[in-house]
Amino acid sequence: MPDNLYETDKLVSEYLLFHYGSAEEILPPGAPPGMREALDFAVRTQTHFSSTSERALDLGCAVGRSSYEMSRTCREVVGIDYSHAFVNAAAAIAKGPLDYTRLDEAHLSTKLKAHLPDGVDPSGVSFEQGDAMHLRADLGQFDRVHAANLLCRLPEPEKLLKRLPVLVSPGGELIIATPCTWLGEFTPPENWPKAATIDWLKDHLSSDFDLVLTKDEPFLIRETARKFQWTSSQLSQWKRR
Repeated sequence: MPDNLYETDKLVSEYLLFHYGSAEEILPPGAPPGMREALDFAVRTQTHFSSTSERALDLGCAVGRSSYEMSRTCREVVGIDYSHAFVNAAAAIAKGPLDYTRLDEAHLSTKLKAHLPDGVDPSGVSFEQGDAMHLRADLGQFDRVHAANLLCRLPEPEKLLKRLPVLVSPGGELIIATPCTWLGEFTPPENWPKAATIDWLKDHLSSDFDLVLTKDEPFLIRETARKFQWTSSQLSQWKRR
């Protein structure tokens, strides 16, 4: 796995824009409807949880938007990401607006600020650096576990799948979103699913979880004023038996 990829200022800025940017800051003039519908991915994925809860875990939290959004209905939220730079940025936003740079083209850029969303409660949100395949043993159990766009970036994703029944409390909920973009530089091909990713998830999770729903959630990442990543993530919601 390219460890330093997610430690660069460039990636931190892209993800701050992805998580906290407004439509006006992200979209080009005359953007088609599909681009607008792909905004706010980090907000939309966590809305599939069905009820309030005591404890929530956001795995692969990146710069923290989903973690903060879950604080609206959770007493305690723990956000974990492999990138030190991401979790540092996520924690810093609770203290005040965070400056970052949006690349426009070549040497042209725009200074922006990431703001804590209105109405969230940062007092119950904490962030830490960690490896989703080797989570610390004393994390405990959670009523909600959220893992968005994480699975297909792990070298050995089955290690996380095996840990999930321990992390999710009985009756708790799990949301996994993945664009299924399996790439050798992140996950060795021998560790890719042998069939469709959703069928692979069913094989690993169905002994402990009931599948509640599956749906597609698009997302948009702006790289420059004229280059965007539009991707469809496959979201699945599970309930722990």
